[in-house]
Amino acid sequence: MNDKTKSNGGDVIDLNALLSGDKAAFEQLVRQESPRLFRVIVRIVGDDDEARSVMQETFLQAYQRLDTFRGESKLTTWLYAIGINLSRAALRKARRYNTLEEQDIDRLQPSFNRGMFADESRDWSPLDRVQKSELQRVVREAIDRLPDDYRIVVTLRDIRELSTTEVAQMLDISEGAVRVRLHRARRALKKLIDPHII
Repeated sequence: MNDKTKSNGGDVIDLNALLSGDKAAFEQLVRQESPRLFRVIVRIVGDDDEARSVMQETFLQAYQRLDTFRGESKLTTWLYAIGINLSRAALRKARRYNTLEEQDIDRLQPSFNRGMFADESRDWSPLDRVQKSELQRVVREAIDRLPDDYRIVVTLRDIRELSTTEVAQMLDISEGAVRVRLHRARRALKKLIDPHII
């Protein structure tokens, strides 16, 4: 394990000091990662107050569990995995969203006729068309309707632009599962957003 680690903010954190419980090193981690971690959590839970609460619990649990960090992934990947798991738990507890079910995702996938797309198809990416505030609102609402597993993958991969490998490590799933969820989520989002695009 490297004794120095770079956070997403770019500053070097003394990993040995951090793992030995050095409060200054942990405070540096909190300062550097709070803005990015908050954005990930708020996209998952959808509420600023709840996101602040989850973020605080994330750092508390991370500090209490520093001895469990084995260095098999980046420190930030480990930290974000804690935050994502706590966000999921908060969602299960609150169930604020009118989310789609797995069968709804199936219904929103493209249909085929004799091996050809039956739906009118055009190139599409959820982020390519997010230029106007109204469309941004539509996209946010559509993402919020996705089941937790799909919303989290879209948030991490398309919005936070993390690599497939990092997302797989954070969610403790295979890279193939990340790609499948992302593909299905994008197809569902296309169906949800297309009626709002002139």
